[in-house]
Amino acid sequence: MQTLLSLNQQSSNGLQPTSERGIAVAVVRKGTERPLIEEYLEEIEQLCATVGAEIALRIVQERDRLDPATYIGKGKVEQLRSLVGEYAASFVIFDEGLSPVQMRNLQQMLGVKILDRTMLILDIFAQHARTLEAKTQVELAQLQYLYPRLTRLWTHLERQYGGIGTRGPGETQIETDRRLIKQRIAHLKRRLEEIELQRTVQRNERDHLVRFALVGYTNAGKSTLFNLLTNANVLAEDKLSQRSIQRSVGAVCHRGTTFSFRTP
Repeated sequence: MQTLLSLNQQSSNGLQPTSERGIAVAVVRKGTERPLIEEYLEEIEQLCATVGAEIALRIVQERDRLDPATYIGKGKVEQLRSLVGEYAASFVIFDEGLSPVQMRNLQQMLGVKILDRTMLILDIFAQHARTLEAKTQVELAQLQYLYPRLTRLWTHLERQYGGIGTRGPGETQIETDRRLIKQRIAHLKRRLEEIELQRTVQRNERDHLVRFALVGYTNAGKSTLFNLLTNANVLAEDKLSQRSIQRSVGAVCHRGTTFSFRTP
């Protein structure tokens, strides 16, 4: 399965496990306590470790409001560019979601991969997806998030999708990439419709099953509670994402994933 990060390992975007180091960036705004932001950056560092990447430096800037063009201030961007070279960083990841404009501008100004929390979490979901439906849903979400954020640093998507379509006269690489992604999105939507039809039939056959979800902060005890409820053997570990095994309990079959999120 192609993931948002692995999708671009041949281009300038995408974390390559165990081989990349980066810089994590966050902004402290009025009414937000700095220790809370530090916790968010710690979580970002753990998430990166989950996919095998290393955070070499954390940067926090205090601002009254976010810069609509670059998220952080222009002076901080210049400082960040120097730090990218000093720490040999191959990516910069931001604690919050970046707008397409912010991501494009930062990529052009810093010359390295620009990621945000959403992209990273989607990639972790992709790594933990097992069923065809889950893989399709995650890839669709990734591509829909990627589409408006394409820049000239994203290239050669046709290699990933086996040369779908051909390049039109005068068409730029970014236009080609957008067209390829649109085609892939349409394909994934059709696949999901087919899967949903199959699920409807299967759902009718097991209407007696009870479905539930466990949601909580990191290390709140979700996996432990899941084990107690199902007599399963889910690994309870200090990780932000931990997948369970499939387990039958009486007439009910459970398949679950525990995942932790930060507060908005």
